[in-house]
Amino acid sequence: MRAVVIRGFGGPEELRLIDVPVPVPARGQVLIRVEAATVNAVDVATRSGALTEAGLLPGLVPPREAIGIGWDVAGVVERTGPGVTGLAPGDRVIGLSDRLDVPLGTQADHVVLDVDAVAAAPAGAAPVEAATLPLNGLTAVQALDRLDLGRGGTLLVTGAAGAVGGYAVQLAAARGLRVTAVAGPADEALVRELGAAEFVPRTARLGEAVRTLVPGGVDAALDAASVGVAALDAVRSGGAFAAVVGGAAPAPLRGIRVFNHWIHADGARLRDLAGLVEAGALTLRVAGTLPLAQVAEAHRRLEKGGLRGRLVLTP
Repeated sequence: MRAVVIRGFGGPEELRLIDVPVPVPARGQVLIRVEAATVNAVDVATRSGALTEAGLLPGLVPPREAIGIGWDVAGVVERTGPGVTGLAPGDRVIGLSDRLDVPLGTQADHVVLDVDAVAAAPAGAAPVEAATLPLNGLTAVQALDRLDLGRGGTLLVTGAAGAVGGYAVQLAAARGLRVTAVAGPADEALVRELGAAEFVPRTARLGEAVRTLVPGGVDAALDAASVGVAALDAVRSGGAFAAVVGGAAPAPLRGIRVFNHWIHADGARLRDLAGLVEAGALTLRVAGTLPLAQVAEAHRRLEKGGLRGRLVLTP
């Protein structure tokens, strides 16, 4: 089978499509025939060396002869390992590979995942759509869970038109939160459609702009655009702040509970998200599709920015 790996750190030219044996699922694992795999910012960070000792987030990826690329997957169960229940060959699934230091990722013809990192794919969603859900959807919902706002609470979401931010806006609005969205001026209609009650252009001075709309500041912020201290200034004293997508968390000023949120695979939570997609409460957004052999071009497009949704690779 084919798989995308890197054997050195740098630009998209470091990506290699190699031939390797089809992996065999061990106890508690499933072998998935990949129909779609999403390209995410973490893939770019891994490839570029940003997660190595010399990078921006040092020590997360040690040097290896080859490192697999890809976190999200949508596909079909082809084989199950011993002890697996609830899934069988032929089942359409989505899943998440949440480890950085792996020889094979989801950008491949097949991938093996732990069964508790997998859920049934949302009914009615094409594989290229379903593949956009695991990493970004779980990042948003897990961060919201940790912020722990009750109905009627106020939330600032930066990067609200992006993949994580868009899910965060919809999920927060469904929880009865009043969402103030930060995005480019051209994205106001989009984020309001996703459920934002208030909009602030990303060019504004956030603290002042948000406090004009929400006197005293919002109860919490989900910083999906790595804005940092400027978004923190919009949070009330004693509020909460979640830095996601690898952004560094600012200092916990004014008694604000500040944390970096790092995603983890969770099949049960992924089933919940798939249910929201089926109910029409969560929107899957595909920015474009490319064949697996054009993975380098997908990285180039992602690094240019401006995508609304995710690029998806298909075998």
